[in-house]
Parts: sequence; C-alpha cells; structure tokens
Amino acid sequence: MTTYPLPNFDTPVDRSGSNSQKWDAYSDPNIISGWLADMDFQAPQAILDDIRKGVDHGVLGYTVIPQELVDVFIKRMRDLHNWPIEREWIVWLPGLVPALYATARAIGEPGDGVMINSPAYWHFLAAPKYAGRVLQDVPLVSESSGYYRFDFDAMRSARDKRTKLFILCNPHNPTGRVFTKDELTELAEFCTEHGIVICSDEIHCDLILDSSKRHISIATLGDKIAKNTITLLAPSKTFNIPGLGCSCAVIPDRELRAKFVDCAGKALPSVNVFGGRAALIAYRDCEEWRLELIKYLRANHEYCLREFNSIPGLSMAPLEATYLAWIDATKTGIKDIESHLKNFGVGVAGGHRFGGDPRYFRLTLGTQRARLEEIVRRVRESVAG
Repeated sequence: MTTYPLPNFDTPVDRSGSNSQKWDAYSDPNIISGWLADMDFQAPQAILDDIRKGVDHGVLGYTVIPQELVDVFIKRMRDLHNWPIEREWIVWLPGLVPALYATARAIGEPGDGVMINSPAYWHFLAAPKYAGRVLQDVPLVSESSGYYRFDFDAMRSARDKRTKLFILCNPHNPTGRVFTKDELTELAEFCTEHGIVICSDEIHCDLILDSSKRHISIATLGDKIAKNTITLLAPSKTFNIPGLGCSCAVIPDRELRAKFVDCAGKALPSVNVFGGRAALIAYRDCEEWRLELIKYLRANHEYCLREFNSIPGLSMAPLEATYLAWIDATKTGIKDIESHLKNFGVGVAGGHRFGGDPRYFRLTLGTQRARLEEIVRRVRESVAG
C-alpha cells in the first residue's frame, strides 16, 4: 500500500470558474462562498490516484459495486459504530439526496404525513411535497444556550393516523447536535408505537467534533427498531467527494427494503464508474486523512466559536458534530442576514432555507483558516455597519 504524507489543509484551493455549485453560485467573484456543505479541501490523494488509474484505463462503462467495498463498509460500521450489519441489508445508491426522495415515495400513500424537525436540511422540506405527502414540521426546541432538543409533547400532538414517516438527521444539520441514546430511544419508541417508519440521515456520523460525544445509529437500539428504520450513509461529506455520488441505505427488514428498492430502482441510476471505487478507497485507505481533518475542523470550530461570540449581536453555540456552524443573528436587528452578508462579500445559507428564522445563518467551516479569518472579518464589519 502506498504511504501518503499527512494532508496540509491550509493549502489554498481556487475553486472559482470550476463549475462549482458552491462557488459559482454568485456572479460577484469577490463573494467568499460558505453556504453549501462542501469543503474546500482536495480529496485524499489515494482517491485521486485511483481515479487517475480509472481514467487511464479509458473505458467509462456501466459498473457494479466492488465486493471489497461491501466488506470494508461492514467492518467499518462494526468497528466504528458498533453495528453488525448484514450484506443483504445494504442498497447502494448514486447519492443520499435521491434516497430521501425515494424514501418519501416508498413509505405510505399520497396524502400521508411525513414528520420532520426544523431547522432542517432543505431536502427534508422538499421531499415529502414531491412525493405528494403532507409535511408535518415540529420544530426543535432551542434553549437559551443555543442547545437544540426534540419536543416530544409537540410531536405527539402533531401526529395523526396518517403520519407514516419520520425523517431524522443525526448528527443534525444545521444545528450540529449528536443526539443521545436517551433521546433516540424515546424517538424510536414514539415511532414504533405508532407504526411510523424512521428514515435516519447519518451522513455526518464520522465528523464528530466533541470528543465526549459518540454517534449512535438509531437502528442499533433494538431489533424492533432496526426493522422499522432506513439508515442513509455515505463517504461524501467526510472525505469531500460529494461530486462522485455514492451512498447507501441500510435496511434490515426485507419487506421495507423491497418497497425502497422498488421505488428507487424506477427512478435512480446505478452508482457511477468512479463513485464505488472512491468509496472503497476512502473507507479502506483514508482513515489517517479523516483523523487529520477532524483535528483541523476542531481548530476551525474553536476559532469561530471564539470570534463569532465576540461580535455584538451574534451567538454561536458549540457544535458537537459536522463542519456547519449555526449562528444566531437575531440580536443584530437584521431581518435577512443572508442578503445582508452577501452585500459584504460573504455567502451563507440563511435560516429560512431550513424552514427556520431568516435571522440565523449556516456557515461551512470546512475551508482554509486564512479564508475563514477573512469571512470573520467581513461579518464583523457587516454587523458593525
């Protein structure tokens, strides 16, 4: 196996003009983009080298998932997340977002309810409507400290006989929560009691920033819960390869899995020729890279926590996971913080995109420190102005 030097995440990368969804979203080249969950770091060298081999081979045909990827993924889930999954439970997909839409269509019938907790990733808001379902949004409770939690009383009140699906995000985007075993157990009991299928988006599970926290897949809490759960996973966020489109759904129950496969198979293509190989290399050969990334993200997080909380009117609670800062700007008096910051050269995602308050914003911390320092400087200037 080739030995690679440790990555230098401070190395600048110019992504302008590269057809980047994140960076080319703005016509003004002076805007620093931080709105999308897409890091500005080069992917691990091992992945880049493997893709070059594929290009040199020259044939870009239909492909199948490498069997070694299945073996590596099963071992990884057992070793890192204490989840002994079976081979037949895994459904490989060309992306996690399409899996959300497939799940919304696979569970229940048109007019049935899909429960979520805002603020939520914008596809959580869109997928139920796309599938002809009714969105049942029960907002998370935000405590004065900026700590978010489930409102189980409100969830019980909002549930009705047509509530068929609950979409969970753990670790949570955009608040950065890592839900505890007690929280997940209560949620699982609520769903199983009422026959509500759980779709658990766990794409950020390998990006835990708070070393005192541990990711728990909700499906590990018991056989009955596992049989009621569709768990979505991918290497894309962790290893910064979202453009390669490889993810999977882990579905222990045969009947539930058949419904999902029937719906997904009618709408989704197979994983592309590079996606499966990249996932294998990421999971098999890039753990050292991931650990270095966590160190860098933790340092960026500590920097932002200190700096944003020193700006009058802004408040940022500590993240437990992800590289997505969730910042409260309500005390600035600025009604639309996304538009305001854009005028000062910073591109963020306003809270309204997540079904929440437009006076909040999400900022991606997965970028070079020098760029982050310039973002902080511009945000400070914008609030002072």
